[in-house]
Amino acid sequence: MTRCFVRICLACFALSMSVARAQDEAGLLMARVEAPLDAQSLPALMERLHVPGVSIAVIKDFKLHWAKGYGVADMETGRLVDTETRFQAASISKPVTALAAMRLVQEHKLDLDADVNTMLKSWRVPASELTRTQAVTPRSLFSHTSGADDGFGFPGYAPGAPLPSLVQILDGRSPSNVGKVVFARAPFEAYKYSGGGLVIMQLALTELTGLPFERLMQSTVLAPLRMSNSSFEQPSYAALAHDAQGRRMEAPWKLYPEQAAAGLWTTPSDLAKFIIEIQTGLRGAKGMVLEPRYAREMLSPAGVGPYAVGLTLGQRGDGWYFTHSGSNWGYRAWISGHVRKGYGVVIMANGDNGMALMNQIADRVATAYHWDTLEKPVAK
Repeated sequence: MTRCFVRICLACFALSMSVARAQDEAGLLMARVEAPLDAQSLPALMERLHVPGVSIAVIKDFKLHWAKGYGVADMETGRLVDTETRFQAASISKPVTALAAMRLVQEHKLDLDADVNTMLKSWRVPASELTRTQAVTPRSLFSHTSGADDGFGFPGYAPGAPLPSLVQILDGRSPSNVGKVVFARAPFEAYKYSGGGLVIMQLALTELTGLPFERLMQSTVLAPLRMSNSSFEQPSYAALAHDAQGRRMEAPWKLYPEQAAAGLWTTPSDLAKFIIEIQTGLRGAKGMVLEPRYAREMLSPAGVGPYAVGLTLGQRGDGWYFTHSGSNWGYRAWISGHVRKGYGVVIMANGDNGMALMNQIADRVATAYHWDTLEKPVAK
């Protein structure tokens, strides 16, 4: 009995030492990211670039290694950013929506290579010579190879302004503030980034399932991944929008009825769960949302352009990464995950100059962890 008790005590001591070492390592690497580089600490760099607040999450060995908020969520009140402060993910909404679509593929409710018109009821991709031999499909829409020629992002709507329906957005009809989505090339002929293509997918997913978009995303992605600080509805605890000089915008944020393209509110810690879910499947393990074969399918290139299903793929040095960036009015965001090595980073900021800061942070993280060179964030 005594020997058994001693063994248990030794095992508990070893476990506590292991946890302590892991915490010490995370603290050390966090300090390297924060430390002065070219005589500038991270807070000093934020001040120089006029970015009020930033939040970071770092993934190591397929787990969240650390997360931390810096600066303020609201320059006027001085409210601080913490790890539960929500930011607009902007175009990172697109790959999160793609994950929901892949869940429906796994459940045999959606075919990535079927004509998207078979899923639509209230709007249709117009028939033309361009689609005579190859239909516009979910795969082509998520990879920006559908031939949609809008090429635009979305400026958003002020709180209280009339919001258009998805059909009004696609047709460019008032009160929509963007042009009509038109098709100028055959599917898979060329790559051109299309926010409008994701509006088509938002409409297709809701009409296919009969669910409101928020409920669909909650049931397929957010709840299974325990992304408890994520929503497609405006939250109460959020960072506010700031301009390139770090000043509060005239509205706290803008609204995006184009939810699949730009409407997600979330935190870096929650987006880290999204990255880890994909990495888990790529290493051959079953995730909370996808089985391995569907994770691999999501990362299969479309054949033209840099996109797979909702995510870009790129090689940097010896490393392959899946990435996406986001740019909304007053917000910037970026995610990157290594395809094989189980590491990644998420950075979110509440200022229009956030991309310049993210480039610097990405360099610091890659240097501190001795990673393959990270792809630099770019606005989407």
